Amino acid sequence: MSGICHGRVVAVTGAGRGLGRAHALAFAAEGARVVVNDLGVGLDGTPGPDSPAARVVAEIRAAGGEAVAHGGDIATGAGAASLVATALDTYGRLDTLVNNAGFLRDRMLVNLDEDDWDAVLRVHLKGHFLPLKHAAAHWRAETKAGRTPEARVINTSSGAGLLGSVGQGNYSAAKAGIVGLTLVAAAELARYGVQVNAIAPAARTRMTAQTFATTMTAPPTGFDTMAPENVSPLVVWLGSTASTGVTGRVFETEGGRITVMEGWSPGPTADKGARWTPEEAGGAVLKLLEEAQPQGPVYGAAS
Repeated sequence: MSGICHGRVVAVTGAGRGLGRAHALAFAAEGARVVVNDLGVGLDGTPGPDSPAARVVAEIRAAGGEAVAHGGDIATGAGAASLVATALDTYGRLDTLVNNAGFLRDRMLVNLDEDDWDAVLRVHLKGHFLPLKHAAAHWRAETKAGRTPEARVINTSSGAGLLGSVGQGNYSAAKAGIVGLTLVAAAELARYGVQVNAIAPAARTRMTAQTFATTMTAPPTGFDTMAPENVSPLVVWLGSTASTGVTGRVFETEGGRITVMEGWSPGPTADKGARWTPEEAGGAVLKLLEEAQPQGPVYGAAS
């Protein structure tokens, strides 16, 4: 297959369903050889009965593409290392990593168990860090050997990570952490030919279809705004050499809309030029808040 990713090797985590599946199929349609990772677990992270990664590989091959399944747990060092090794052993290279795997255990904070906190942070945040670490180590070695790559990493954050989401303290914290990780990785890995960006998508997936059933339902006719396939073109472009020079950015994407997120930026400021008393500091803050834009968590994030 020809396309903007012709000849590139792409690994996509959590690619058995939803957004990950859409990304894997879209990369393959643009000529990439794809490592399809999925642990095959349920919405709460417990093991499932089938191999969704194998099904996606079959879809890609049936369409004339090349793909291989990987069923390792990418939130472990061994699983993340084997993801990179699968790409290298099968295709001899790795060009793009898409970190997408995740699940939900939603609770209000007072009902959020420590195990539910740890599990969500483990899969989302650690599950981004470890594949990124092992892929980056490979690309660093390539650079030191005189073969500087044109490597790409696309991480998956969320509106919950950017604004917060009521009932999703664990998920919001993990997704906010992914933004911080993206910014650090973009700065650290540029010398090795690696570009790192993040998306904050809104789309219909197993995680959102139940939680936000009304807004996620596909319309009977017309443009399906929440179809996961709407997100994949941006991911594919970011994963290609066409995106040269774009790094350290976060993109919100929903339906046909793409937004460059500009993150925290200075708002109204007061400077006394000396130390405040508590009363003075409080008075200054109240005045500044009158000038500031409204800010706060959303009641349910779209991804």
